Amino acid sequence: MSSGAAGRISADLWSEIAAVDEEQERLQQHQRPRQQQAIYQRRKQEKVSKQNAAAGGKNVVNVARVSLAANGKRVSWNRALSTRGRTSIAVTACVDHCPGRKHARRKAKPPLPNAKVVHSFDKERSYFQEVDAFELLEESPSPKKSGTWVVGNQTDTVIPHLSSRLEKWLISKKLNHSFGPSSTLSKILETSAMPSGAKLETPSQSLPRINSTMCPSLVCKNDLKRHGHSQLSKLELKDVADESCKDLETAVRKLSLASTCDTSDGDQWNPFAALLAVCGQTAPSTLVDVFSKFCAPDNVIKIGEGTFGEAFKAGNYVCKVVPIDGDLRVNGEVQKRSEELLEEAVLSQTLNRLRECKDDAYNACTTFIQTIDLRVCRGTYDVELIRAWEDWDENNGSENDHPKGFPEKQCYMVFVLEHGGKDLESFVLLNFDEARSLLVQVTAALAVAEAAYEFEHRDLHWGNILLNRNDSRMLKFMLEGKHINVKTFGLCISIIDFTLSRINTGQDILFLDLSSDPYLFKGPKGDKQSETYRKMKEVTEDYWEGSFPKTNVLWLVYLVDILLLKKSYERSSKDERELRSLKKRLDKYDSAKEAISDPFFADLYVDSAV
Repeated sequence: MSSGAAGRISADLWSEIAAVDEEQERLQQHQRPRQQQAIYQRRKQEKVSKQNAAAGGKNVVNVARVSLAANGKRVSWNRALSTRGRTSIAVTACVDHCPGRKHARRKAKPPLPNAKVVHSFDKERSYFQEVDAFELLEESPSPKKSGTWVVGNQTDTVIPHLSSRLEKWLISKKLNHSFGPSSTLSKILETSAMPSGAKLETPSQSLPRINSTMCPSLVCKNDLKRHGHSQLSKLELKDVADESCKDLETAVRKLSLASTCDTSDGDQWNPFAALLAVCGQTAPSTLVDVFSKFCAPDNVIKIGEGTFGEAFKAGNYVCKVVPIDGDLRVNGEVQKRSEELLEEAVLSQTLNRLRECKDDAYNACTTFIQTIDLRVCRGTYDVELIRAWEDWDENNGSENDHPKGFPEKQCYMVFVLEHGGKDLESFVLLNFDEARSLLVQVTAALAVAEAAYEFEHRDLHWGNILLNRNDSRMLKFMLEGKHINVKTFGLCISIIDFTLSRINTGQDILFLDLSSDPYLFKGPKGDKQSETYRKMKEVTEDYWEGSFPKTNVLWLVYLVDILLLKKSYERSSKDERELRSLKKRLDKYDSAKEAISDPFFADLYVDSAV
């Protein structure tokens, strides 16, 4: 039924009722004598406002005067009813009328001339639509974004194209609530990375005071000007904030440590120059100059090798030489780039800060290998290094390419490290106590680094753990302000090689995107190291920038397997059962910080606060 038809029916109903009442009133007046009556009513009660008659808001209906016969007197009044429900008063008056006990018949108000009231259903409908729209938007969660409350018209947000690193950053913030955010996005938008007054979980005592020669993010913005490179000023950062709305990828590349920082406006961030600045250099050195600081060149000895570099002993120190930025493939692999080594250099220096075991330290340990110096070099291998390399090849059979093939312009990154001893693969453990000492020292070190910098090693195989014996019987750790003293049984552990590691320095999140190296996860089935890489991929879901301390636990499980399957030492069947029980419990832990409280380590603590 149309609204117009409904209006006419409504008007006819009222007219018919009024006509019947009038006829009955006239009959009653003829049957009884005329009397004077007192009428009590509101002033001008017969005048109907045109606005009220045509109102589309809250409808007000003047109900006919109600007459009550009491002691020969008649009292009349008007009552105003306001619409409060979802149905029309006009319809309700006729449909929902339920007669009760008998009262004196009401006298209908005669129709007013030229003021015929026709109920407007259209206006009523528009009114309720307006009310419903306001109430739903004001009080209900948006169906498209159930986590937010909205007022007004909702529009779909259009997100511009993002660089892959920024997309990963955004996903990280949803998954990760335990640590302050990376500063990259905040720098782009020129906003604070943390709320006012908030602090990073990284304790101020353990967070290093990295100066401009140690922090790459500061190098990019402050120190490169000293090396002939442009500096990002406050005004330029503001420009980047404006630019990010148009092209976030370019903005990320300007400010992100791990991005390729070539920009479209000709202003370039040079990672090689930044690497020089981190090492405190203005130009590359030669290899022989670096080695000469620690011993006579004739005394240099090669002690090990890896896919990406060689390890030489120079006096009491070890120099790891990694070729970088060249076009020549090394050992079948593409050479590492400056930005990759830049991250590893800063990461090494950051872990160095944990060695400062002061009384006010919040997190501290000496288990991570100490970095003595960092140097960028250029040129060919010197005669002394060639001799040392060939001696190793003759005695051990090198799997690496001969270094004499490097061109004169070849660059290298040299890490000068303390001598940590032999790796676990070649070290001979004597008994079960030494095996337990190994596990507790590695677990405690990982727990401390997790708490301080969200550190994950991600490559802690038995070639990256060095061991040597000394006279010490106890080793000190500081975990979130608590002293942990562990028994060593004369064994000292050093963790090395942070190429695949991930860390949050408080300035940047440094990591290696392992998704770009699919062959890492295609090792032989059943091999413990290869299986651990694959388990890491499952845990991280191939998102390597995020914080997943469970990866540290995976490597602890790997070490237990090595002690059970690969290493020979004096042990009983009871000792093996304890190791297998530990392995099962480790599967339930999500971090080394949780694992350090395992009962397996309980009797290794001396006056421990754990």
